[in-house]
Amino acid sequence: MVKTVEAIIDELGNLHLLEPVGPGRVRRALVTVLEGQSEDRSSETALLSEAALGDDWDRSEEDEAWKHLQQAR
Repeated sequence: MVKTVEAIIDELGNLHLLEPVGPGRVRRALVTVLEGQSEDRSSETALLSEAALGDDWDRSEEDEAWKHLQQAR
């Protein structure tokens, strides 16, 4: 099982998962500690979604749909 779940590490270093994992047996885990506070995740979300959105935005259909908003050169 490979699953990513969000967690918060408190001031004492205790890890709190924000959703149950329920692996059914002992499993290994990797923890990546992110900078900043957990309440402000807007820039983190933007960075994580950039690649997926970029694929969609770079289509010719998107260029055509938004052409009316581009300034004449």
